[in-house]
Amino acid sequence: MKKTENPNDVLERAETSIRKKFHRELFSKFARAINEYELLAPNDRVAVCISGGKDSMLMAKLFQELKRHDKFPFELVFLVMDPGYDISHRQMIENNARLLNIPITVYESDIFESVFNIEKSPCYICARMRRGHLYSKARELGCNKIALGHHYDDVIETILMGMLYGGQIQTMMPKLRSTNFQGMELIRPMYLIREADIIHWCRYNNLEFIRCACKFTAASAEHESSSKRLETKNIIKKLKETNPFVENNIFKSVENVNLATVIAYKDKTGTHRFSEDY
Repeated sequence: MKKTENPNDVLERAETSIRKKFHRELFSKFARAINEYELLAPNDRVAVCISGGKDSMLMAKLFQELKRHDKFPFELVFLVMDPGYDISHRQMIENNARLLNIPITVYESDIFESVFNIEKSPCYICARMRRGHLYSKARELGCNKIALGHHYDDVIETILMGMLYGGQIQTMMPKLRSTNFQGMELIRPMYLIREADIIHWCRYNNLEFIRCACKFTAASAEHESSSKRLETKNIIKKLKETNPFVENNIFKSVENVNLATVIAYKDKTGTHRFSEDY
């Protein structure tokens, strides 16, 4: 937001842009994901998990817009977990929430301190701990679902990362039942939204949100540039130069799995090899 701009004008422009200028790129894809993957049901109480970044803040506004349409009854709790942000990051989240009229519920944890000295996979462990805390707090607040702001680009990067670095074919699912919190479910309603469109919405509205605010990445300047996700993002970008359909093809690859043409696959009963039915 420009310093000379009226906060009310910023809010009105941000909300109007979702309804008009970015309706097809943002709200239509948000609603489509909810319908296609059956992410919401009548009388759900959803904890919209806000990290303070562009994705989760936009997700909160999209949920508010969906609520305005009033197709069926559901409730929203805008949940912010402070895992140990410094004062400036915490203040930025709260200021943006006020600016965008998002009534956040904030609670604190010490996750950043807990993972700071972990050398192996600190980001993975941090993400797991944060999700557990979010489930626990959401349930305490009477919610049956938590919503995370992962988008289309996160999905295709995860697919390719699994193949290149994990030796497996899997994807980031649009919804998951919690194994540790009975009756709780995770949903990803931004599943079909492109990151470029999120960035475009932010820039159009002169909005600035926090990026990664954890102490580990702040202490390691080389961490982000050497991360596997950024490396994968660059691989996709390079492939797109010669194949403009590569992103959609990666996404569709996990919808078009032919079990008759894979060496082995896993399900709840274990691993099955092609030779079983040969």
